[in-house]
This record gives sequence, C-alpha cells and structure tokens, in this order.
Amino acid sequence: MRTIVESWPAEAEAVAPHEGPAFMEAELAPNRSLPNPAFTALMIAIAIISFSAGMLFITIGAWPVTPFFGLDAFLVWLAFRISYRDGRAREWVTVNARDIEVVRQHPTGHRRRYRLPTAWVQLRLIDPGEHHAQLALSAHGRALVLGSFLSPPERGEFAEALGAAIDTARRSLNPAREASQDTPKDRAQEPGGAVPSGG
Repeated sequence: MRTIVESWPAEAEAVAPHEGPAFMEAELAPNRSLPNPAFTALMIAIAIISFSAGMLFITIGAWPVTPFFGLDAFLVWLAFRISYRDGRAREWVTVNARDIEVVRQHPTGHRRRYRLPTAWVQLRLIDPGEHHAQLALSAHGRALVLGSFLSPPERGEFAEALGAAIDTARRSLNPAREASQDTPKDRAQEPGGAVPSGG
C-alpha cells in the first residue's frame, strides 16, 4: 500500500491575492449523517431506556449494575460530541492561473494556508476507490494531501473536478498557443496533471 507523506509547508505570511479569475472555488467538509435535532432525540431515547433498565435492576436487587447504564449513555454522548467536533474541519481550495491556494481549518478552529504553483503542480490520486485512497498535490518534491476526511468516491469526484480546473488555468496562461495547435496529439505535455495510481 502506497502512502503520500504530506511535506508542503504552510505560508509564513499572507500573499496578495491574484487579480485574475478563479477557475475553482471549493469547500470540502466531512460528512455527518446525524443532524443536531436527531442527535438530541437519540440521546433522549437512550436516557429513557437506560433509566428504565436501571430502575428494573434496582427493583430486583441488582442495584450495583445501575451505574453502568448511565456510563453507557455518557460514552455514546461523548462519542457523538467528538464526532461533531471533528466535523468542524474544513478545506477551501481555490485555483487560479498563478497558484492553487488551500486553506485548512482544524477542528479547533485554527487555520493554515498553503500555496502551490499552478504551472508546476501535479495532482495524484493513489489507489482510487479504496478506503485508504489519497488525493494530493505535489511540486518540487513536496506534497499536500487534500480531503482526507472525504469518502473514496468523493475523493475521486473531487480529483476529476480539480484536475479539470488546473488544466483550464494552465490553458489561460497562453491562449494563443492553445488556439494554434490543431489536434490534441500535437500538444506538448504540460508538467504535472492528474495521475491516478493503482497502488
């Protein structure tokens, strides 16, 4: 199993925004299948069941078992709270002709900014469709992993959209050259691009 190790450094200081058009502006967020109202209803149901079971065991004289029902309810609540906290993670990806900007928000709210050159970046999708699939941008021997919280199908879909945006951004750098080329087979290959890897 191949693994990409993230090594691209975060920006030390802000850079003036690019004046040209953006070819992609995407926000990536983790999936959370249980909304807050459903979570509240679930916890009420668990509390009622735990309380009822606890009372039953008290009536038959097995009161030492009762605290464990409260502990079960607390652990379920704690697991969901951790899940919702992790759900605050975000990644914003912007592609323009100069660079690809990635802003990563951690669950704590802390943000880090990364910037890669559009002309030289390579998009890599390792083991597409697998649970351990990775999507990364790399340039100059360093890599930045994107969407680690996405499902494998979502990583594949985002890789296709991001690859198309990068290609469009590169073509915008030299439209005269693009128009002068007659057929796709005559085109000189650009550095980088999307490279799916099977393992």
